[in-house]
Amino acid sequence: MSEDTIRLVTIGRIVRRRRRLLTLLVVVGALVGYGTSLLLPPRYTTSASVLLPGAWEERELRTQAEIATGSVVVDRVAAALGRPGVDGVELRERVTAEVADGNIITVSGTADTPERAQRLADLMAREFVTYAAQVLGSDTDPDAAARLEALRQAVVRTDRRITELAEAADPGRTVESVQTRTDLEKLRTALREAVDKLDQADPASDRAVKADMVVMGPAVRPAGETPPTRTQLVAGGALLFLLVTVVGHLVAARMSRRLRTEPEIAAALGSTLLGSVDVPAQRPAHRPAGRGPLALVRRLLGVDVRWDLPAPRNSGDEASRQTRYRRVCTRLRDRLPASRLLVVVPDGDQTGRLAAERLAAEAAGEPSPGAPGTGYPTLRVVEVPVSRPMLPDRDEESGALVVLSAGHWTAGELAGIAEACVDSGHEVVGVVLAGTVLAGPTRAAGRPRRSAVAAPAPADDATGVPG
Repeated sequence: MSEDTIRLVTIGRIVRRRRRLLTLLVVVGALVGYGTSLLLPPRYTTSASVLLPGAWEERELRTQAEIATGSVVVDRVAAALGRPGVDGVELRERVTAEVADGNIITVSGTADTPERAQRLADLMAREFVTYAAQVLGSDTDPDAAARLEALRQAVVRTDRRITELAEAADPGRTVESVQTRTDLEKLRTALREAVDKLDQADPASDRAVKADMVVMGPAVRPAGETPPTRTQLVAGGALLFLLVTVVGHLVAARMSRRLRTEPEIAAALGSTLLGSVDVPAQRPAHRPAGRGPLALVRRLLGVDVRWDLPAPRNSGDEASRQTRYRRVCTRLRDRLPASRLLVVVPDGDQTGRLAAERLAAEAAGEPSPGAPGTGYPTLRVVEVPVSRPMLPDRDEESGALVVLSAGHWTAGELAGIAEACVDSGHEVVGVVLAGTVLAGPTRAAGRPRRSAVAAPAPADDATGVPG
């Protein structure tokens, strides 16, 4: 698994190198969003407000909101609408009620047209007020009300009797009569205060106040659709497909097992790194092998070329690049002077193949050959498939030199190439990494090459037969 940090430059590379695929998937996502909008009918939502006068607790307001969307109110609204196929169960999913500030309950209705949404909200508010008034008005015990009325009548009769006793007493002639009239007036006052308190504590009066709910005007006809609209679905589908594609590329890069560093590649091949060489970036002469409709589609979408490889770095001039190749040839000469080596390149590695051909040309055109038996080794380039690597049996070669580019092959694939070299009798004498660079200014190399440069041997196939 790659541990490279995901940076904005990585996302920019995905967008730049996969722009055809991303464009196609964005269009597909927009079409999916448009198709979804056709399956989902337009929805319009509006609301009506109901004022609850009097003193209400928060718990009571929440209870009234539950009543507003209860089965009784919703069934009455469904019956009032009179539309076939619309019952209370289906309608309950399209209405809501919320408690707002100031003892206000907001009743909302959703329908497929603005007119139906407006009518639904108005009917909900009206039926809620009617049902709430019935509930609060019927919440009285008839026997208790009769007993309370009888008590009031008894109080009235007692008050009359007190008046008669006060008039029958001697009007102020004796101390006892004055005291009696005073006591009767005190009793009358206490009795009236008790009646007033009884009237204030009567819950029926409070329910009468609370039952007087008011609908605060008709619902407003909605001017636009309820989200998600068709435009939002189209944009959301396109954005979703874009994000899924980018995230999929990032996950694939994080889970990639392709080796990128020099120590990992050398360890997988069981050899040592002899150096790295540069190959000027150029448009591949041919696309990766593949025929048929699938290969054509991959070529049109641009997915047949790797995206996760870093952009080519800047390089020096031609002389500096040639120096790198000569250093590799010098190290080979120090290890195996005047020998023949097999240059193994994984099939499909265009950069590695170009580097191997250039390396073979440099070895064949040694600028200053020394004594016999001390020159550069003779190199023969062979491409082998990584799926089933097969090399020609050892003939005159003293070993194999593996030339490849980083970031293309897994440890298992490179181990398979190393095993193929051992099976054919070729010892892996070293590894050379080829990297793509931006070509710098063209300048002749510092040391002149011989006029007659031997052409590199043509690449052999896996069977070792010259092409």
